Amino acid sequence: MIKIGVLVSGGGTNLQALIDSEKRGEIPHGHITLVLSSRDDAYALERAKNNDIKTCVVKRKEYADSESYDKAILNSLQENEIDLVILAGFLSILGPSVIEAYRDRIINVHPSLIPSFCGKGFYGLKVHEAALEKGVKVTGATVHLVNEIPDGGKILLQKAVEVQEGDTPEVLQRRVMEQAEWILLPRAAEMIAEQIDSEKA
Repeated sequence: MIKIGVLVSGGGTNLQALIDSEKRGEIPHGHITLVLSSRDDAYALERAKNNDIKTCVVKRKEYADSESYDKAILNSLQENEIDLVILAGFLSILGPSVIEAYRDRIINVHPSLIPSFCGKGFYGLKVHEAALEKGVKVTGATVHLVNEIPDGGKILLQKAVEVQEGDTPEVLQRRVMEQAEWILLPRAAEMIAEQIDSEKA
């Protein structure tokens, strides 16, 4: 069984979806063994502790530059023998050293149907604000591999979600999470975990 590290910055709803899926036996090839947060006040850390998952905090502001920050993240992942990295609302962009060390082993969930409303500056509520402003009738979520281009890696899974009359960004965000993100992320985790597992065998 391969070791999964989940990187978080906030409430950890996607982390909870992964934990719940693992408990239901939906990620048979992987086991979440580390939750790494960029903030020490992220509620995601509580979720991890409540499920006996090891945590660590690597704060961006404690490092002089992005290279040393990436090195600290990489050290934490490697010390914990992490095989697969999942970005679940992690608000820092990973640099080349981490991406190279985990080539095709980092996945991210983005709250739109890439290539719409993605790339630098599109995260969290901003994505849903942009979708509503544009007047799209359908949005959704995408799970993709992470490369050097923000939201630019190979698409693994996508799921469409209808935009409804009177939606606010917050209401739409919740629907996209429930109907797409929380379903796709565990599914993609198992896909890549199984792949890594067969490569190791």
